[in-house]
Amino acid sequence: MDEPGGAERLTRELDWNLLRSFVVLAQSRSITDAAERLRLTQPSVSTALKRLEERVGKKLVDRAPGRFALTPAGEVLYREAVEIHGAIYRLSTLMRDMTDEVTGHVRLALASHVVCPLFDRVLAEFHADHPRATLSISVQRSVAALASVAARSASMAVCLVHRRDPKLEYLRLYREHFGLFCGPPHPLFGHEGLTQADLAGHAAVSFETDRLHDALRPVTMLRAQSELNEHFAGTSSHLEEVRRMVVAGMGIGPLPLHVVARDVAEGLLWRLPPHDAPPAIDVHLVWNPKAALNRAEQSFLDRLRARIAATPIEARTYG
Repeated sequence: MDEPGGAERLTRELDWNLLRSFVVLAQSRSITDAAERLRLTQPSVSTALKRLEERVGKKLVDRAPGRFALTPAGEVLYREAVEIHGAIYRLSTLMRDMTDEVTGHVRLALASHVVCPLFDRVLAEFHADHPRATLSISVQRSVAALASVAARSASMAVCLVHRRDPKLEYLRLYREHFGLFCGPPHPLFGHEGLTQADLAGHAAVSFETDRLHDALRPVTMLRAQSELNEHFAGTSSHLEEVRRMVVAGMGIGPLPLHVVARDVAEGLLWRLPPHDAPPAIDVHLVWNPKAALNRAEQSFLDRLRARIAATPIEARTYG
């Protein structure tokens, strides 16, 4: 690729399907994982990687026993391939939208169990004004939702944000407060007058992002201050499954106060101390400013941004 005319030769000879496979490979944990996601055999994926490396003249993936990581050249190619893949992915939608009215399809990537009345109102208004537009909601881990927006395979995301990608735009949608809870089988369930010290040593269940270096850091600090057992009895990336484990008595777990208020009222969950100054977590609306949105996507994004701007954060704070 370094010889004269190499760039021109690359644009002429490069198979775009190789780039698509590479994007999936870069987002996977191994060749085997990528093969399952692409519904191909492992040798086919390895061959595709080898062909791509030959085309660009660089080693793209560093593979060794117990190690699978992109090389510096692989990181550069991945960033560019995501842009190319997203643009190609959206071509058919954009072409169709040139002749349609405000129809189009809106692809939303949401973190698990987003409970936000403001968002629901915008959804209802959008459908009322554009009944021919369609919408799909994919529930994903926040990191996967952000990757979908970066790759332009999702119109926008509503999720937690830890590290900000400078290529994306962020707007706080709402703030939720977390508390610690236990279920009916737990020995602390139903006990009044408990203090935070009473939680020490008890088993914990939580989210996969409940780590000091991740989006739920305030929740991690709360759990540490309560001196819960540092080894989780169970984890999940989905709120519903963390709730399931808490209700089942597997351990004490953090949950958003407004999301589980009905469970508390119905006796499925018991809130534990501390009750003052519950940790706050922000949930963001994220979109890609370089994405060429169809009219339905643009309308939905504009409506949501306008409603956020017109609503004080106090009215978008729950729990």
